[in-house]
Amino acid sequence: MTPRNILLTGASRGIGAVAALELARRGHRVGCVSRRGTGPEGVEIADDIRARLVPLKGDVGDAASIAEAMTAFAKTAGSIDGIVNNAGVHLTNRSENQPLSEFEEVLRTNTTATFSVCQQAYPHLVAAGGGLIVNMGSFFDKLGVKHNTAYCASKAAVAAISRCLAVEWAQKGIRVMTVAPGYIETDLNKDFLASEKTRAFLAARIPVGGPAKADEVGRLIACLFDENIPFLTGETIYLDGGQGMAH
Repeated sequence: MTPRNILLTGASRGIGAVAALELARRGHRVGCVSRRGTGPEGVEIADDIRARLVPLKGDVGDAASIAEAMTAFAKTAGSIDGIVNNAGVHLTNRSENQPLSEFEEVLRTNTTATFSVCQQAYPHLVAAGGGLIVNMGSFFDKLGVKHNTAYCASKAAVAAISRCLAVEWAQKGIRVMTVAPGYIETDLNKDFLASEKTRAFLAARIPVGGPAKADEVGRLIACLFDENIPFLTGETIYLDGGQGMAH
């Protein structure tokens, strides 16, 4: 395994924080982008792992701030050869009542910003001789989910972006993948998932019996960077306990 320099958005909480720590634990240097620029929050971090985390301030909705964060990380690390597009938002509403401004906010944050970060990363990855982009999708991208039209549309678009960029940038040695989780327990939603009603619903719907832990997503992302598989690109890997395919 060759250590890589990986920039990860939405690194302060939830799956992003867990993924950043897992990548650093495996020896990668991780540029942790968040609005506060503090890196993973609310957890104890060993000194050897913290040494491989580079806190960076940036907002995925502001292309200039992301460009500055990438330039700073490349200067510190020497290059950028990996990107994890994790930052996102999940807003629910009845479709007949959802304000267009809210619908657009979801697409702007989850879809437009993902494409923008990929664009900003392109020259860095080309300069490094290639690299891997992992975009965070969702198993909702193939489902019809009440009150989630904006979110489902945004994540379906993320998978489409990954496929198109994988084809377009392949000759530059850039691979692009989508990781699409199902229900994942994080510090942000553990109280909701702990309710008796939610546990019963998920036990009935998820073939493996319940939600995953955030570290499972982190380990999947880390595996994609640990293994150099040039022929693997453009695909969506679902991590949903079989829920999306269950009948």
